[in-house]
Amino acid sequence: MSYLVVLNKDEDTVSFINPATYETEKVIETDFNPHEVVVSHDQKKTYVTCSLGNAVNIIDNDKLEIVRRLEHPDFNFPHGVDLTKDGSKLYLASTFSEKVFIIDTATDEIEKVFPTYQDKSHMISFSPDGSLVYVPNIGSHNVTVIDTKREEVVNHIPVGPGPEGLAIHPKGHHMYVANQEDGTLWVMDTETYEVKYKRRIGAVPVRLVFSPDGKYALIPNRESGDLSIIQTEQELKGEIRPWEIKRIRVGVWPGGTVFDPAGDYAYVANNKTNDISVIDMHTLTETARIPAGIHPDGIAYLKR
Repeated sequence: MSYLVVLNKDEDTVSFINPATYETEKVIETDFNPHEVVVSHDQKKTYVTCSLGNAVNIIDNDKLEIVRRLEHPDFNFPHGVDLTKDGSKLYLASTFSEKVFIIDTATDEIEKVFPTYQDKSHMISFSPDGSLVYVPNIGSHNVTVIDTKREEVVNHIPVGPGPEGLAIHPKGHHMYVANQEDGTLWVMDTETYEVKYKRRIGAVPVRLVFSPDGKYALIPNRESGDLSIIQTEQELKGEIRPWEIKRIRVGVWPGGTVFDPAGDYAYVANNKTNDISVIDMHTLTETARIPAGIHPDGIAYLKR
């Protein structure tokens, strides 16, 4: 059985929801304020950052139970997480200590910690080939670039004000950055970091996720309560460019967003209506709402 793994921030739980029936199959307690989540490539473990609990909870996906808890003196609002291409290491950004942690996923031990020297390092996003990690720094209005082979910072790229949502297009040629403070999307060349396009989107965009085929980027806009749908290669009069082709109403305070592996559906966690919007990617419409816990935000897809 596959699950939507939904973090309910204000009741300190994780819900495991069947995406076929929309039924909640199990709820487990976590440390304080579970925020972001990633499932291991082999689907055996789930990592949950508990931001106000300053801990990482590790879930055994066969038992659907927390089997380990990681702590560190510099876990100060641990937040964004993602895995290297081979799944051997987990990168974690700690927002208020402005540090990046590297965790060995075989042992689940922290093996390296280093600072970004930037303000509010918040999320983790990998290049498609896994060679680089991008960390948006909300307070510094830039993106830190980390070389995964050297495991060190190699650059800081100026972007718009308050960057949070960030992802690299699956083709690797463009970096998409959603800037909270002015409601813009910047599309940048990943070789030169030149800004190729700027687009006005909704109010306070907080995440950015590409469909598996790279055709669409979805951006939930927290304050305007909607979802920007960007067609990444829209063709019009001989010009190919990224364009917002639709903006659809979802719940209040949309946040965490995830696709199913086939890219047929996307799921958006609505923080203030306590539910999940189901988006049919063939019709680009909201087709259902799934009840969740209190203040659902981080979301992942567990394929079994």
